[in-house]
Amino acid sequence: MTGTAPASQRPAPRLIAIGASWGGLEAIGRLLSALPPDLNSAVAVVQHRGPDSLHGVMRQYLANRTALEVIDAEDKDPIEPGKVYIAPADYHLLVDKGTLGLSLEAPVAMSRPSVDVLFATAADSYGPDVTAVVLTGANADGSQGAVAVKQAGGTVLVQDPNEAERPEMPEAVIATGAVDGVYPIDDIAARLTELDRTGSDGES
Repeated sequence: MTGTAPASQRPAPRLIAIGASWGGLEAIGRLLSALPPDLNSAVAVVQHRGPDSLHGVMRQYLANRTALEVIDAEDKDPIEPGKVYIAPADYHLLVDKGTLGLSLEAPVAMSRPSVDVLFATAADSYGPDVTAVVLTGANADGSQGAVAVKQAGGTVLVQDPNEAERPEMPEAVIATGAVDGVYPIDDIAARLTELDRTGSDGES
């Protein structure tokens, strides 16, 4: 008989931190659509977009692609398993253990929200229980944060640059040497599901 395991038998919740830029909205939608509806991990998303982006449009687009609950992140939101939290336009998204924060600090790598900020704070708060995912993008945002995740014992997955609409962001992260795997989006989803189920990276 199959079904969702009782909470007492499931791994401790992990955090999936996703970063993307140019072409990222479609890539994030593809990734979320391939994740299971009973995902035990929470998901935090940074997509580069301008400060004049219409509130709620990205959330609605992604909500139409996944059975997971998609939320426009607010300051002090609790981080809950199976929910997807989106960084608001023109705010950094920060992770504390169990809660989210928003910041108007200066742009990082010319970006606010910044992937580096999300990854670095997630690494500080979740250590080996965070998986950083870098998708398509046209700059190097996320590369320093990916190193922080790796140094904290977390896992770093990168979209295959040959599949990405813009390969620069994945290539910059690959160049750091902090990457655990380079995959097409469907394979990233399968890897995330495996990590979610096992609670470990499965690597020797």
